[in-house]
Amino acid sequence: MAEAQRKRRIEAEIQRVLSEVIAREVKDPRVGNVTITAVSVAADMGTARVYFTPFASINPHEEVRIGLTHAGGFLRGEVGRRLRLRHAPRLEFIFDDTADKASRLTGLIDRAVKDDREGHVDDSGTSSTDPSGEDESA
Repeated sequence: MAEAQRKRRIEAEIQRVLSEVIAREVKDPRVGNVTITAVSVAADMGTARVYFTPFASINPHEEVRIGLTHAGGFLRGEVGRRLRLRHAPRLEFIFDDTADKASRLTGLIDRAVKDDREGHVDDSGTSSTDPSGEDESA
């Protein structure tokens, strides 16, 4: 239990440090504004998966990932120094498409609700809540 808590704390600290260092010190034009959405450290603390989302970037997410990977050695060193880790994990950058999936799912739900409402309009143009077509207020 203590190990799991330590791991979560290290993940949160790595996320905080990376967000700060990427915003202030990474000068690669491919990177731009990036939001670090999550960090997942392996059980042996050897690797850390860093999930990111480009924020208002003109570069496609693959270019941003290449830029982050290029800066990976510098970022790993900064994580190790700032968190005083004997062995900083190797950083693996992964595009986080959760927001895109959520947006697509919301669109599907909205369209389904709209189609459902349009499909339940009776001849008089009012919405019918009773499947038998009878007015329940009578």
